[in-house]
Amino acid sequence: MATAADTAAMRRAVALAARGLGSTSPNPVVGCVVTDASGHPVGEGFHERAGGPHAEVAALRAAGALARGGTACVTLEPCNHTGRTGPCAQALIEAGVARVVYAVADPNPQARGGADTLRAAGVAVEQGLLEAEAEAGNTAWLTAVRLGRPRVTWKYAATLDGRVAARDGSSRWITSAESRADVHRLRAESDAVLVGAGTLRADDPHLAVRGIEGATQPLRVVLDSRASILPTARVLDDAAPTLLAVAEDADTRHLPGVDVARLPAGAHGIGVHGLLAELHGRGVRSVLLEGGPTLAGSFVAAGAVDRVVGYLAPVLLGAGPAALADAGISTITEALRLDVTATDRIGPDLRVTATVPKGA
Repeated sequence: MATAADTAAMRRAVALAARGLGSTSPNPVVGCVVTDASGHPVGEGFHERAGGPHAEVAALRAAGALARGGTACVTLEPCNHTGRTGPCAQALIEAGVARVVYAVADPNPQARGGADTLRAAGVAVEQGLLEAEAEAGNTAWLTAVRLGRPRVTWKYAATLDGRVAARDGSSRWITSAESRADVHRLRAESDAVLVGAGTLRADDPHLAVRGIEGATQPLRVVLDSRASILPTARVLDDAAPTLLAVAEDADTRHLPGVDVARLPAGAHGIGVHGLLAELHGRGVRSVLLEGGPTLAGSFVAAGAVDRVVGYLAPVLLGAGPAALADAGISTITEALRLDVTATDRIGPDLRVTATVPKGA
């Protein structure tokens, strides 16, 4: 049975795992804390980047000989395969740990089985400690493994009456500087930031992360079927990588050197799921959707939004575009009802975080 020391160690491991958000894809975020035989922490680590040491290896290195006879608390079942690094299950066995407690079973068929390997070597194994907390912290990767597409967070900023711009189209700035700074945190925790051609024309956004030391810049993705983007667009600078998603027959001769993904397009442009499949194939496991109401509506209609983060300013406009355009919902019984997971004051604004229930 898990002890109080195990719980404290796992809680610390969950916090450590969060440090890898935005920099480990296509790998998961993982944290590990090693305690000695008396339950005292002697080593800790987290997976910092794809191709680098896994959390267990980093924690074992920090613990050294003190790991022998101790317990490793890990947020995800230790891997059982050799990729760019060796199997963590074998590393734990060789370090001589007596117990392994992990929170979430690994759903990846290529890597799972570490628990069985540990048990076969005589290591006591327990699963499920702080499972909900660890799963929440690793939800982007888990979504990608289970659904075969990146997890999508739709972020928007609006007035209290739901307007994202005034009647004349002006929108800078509806929300506060504090809220805008918080958006950079969301970007830093994401693998990709996505906008459509309409937002690009209206705002010429930059989309790179600013003000967060050591942040890994996300991939800036522009969904622009006809390749109408200008070569002078700010997203085409070298501050962060950029991918332009266009229709298969789009003319991109005016964009030499730009990374282009050519995707099938129908009457309504490039399909949401086709775009997400392309991004998944490029190792993207989390997408921050920052496009306007039309793009957001298309993602909601496709059932491809997993989380919503709304920044609501104490401002009224009474006219202007709403945050969400046509999402294929015609009656109140079809409304997509969300689970609110947090409400926070950000400067003068209110940040509401909500998730889409499974099966919705």
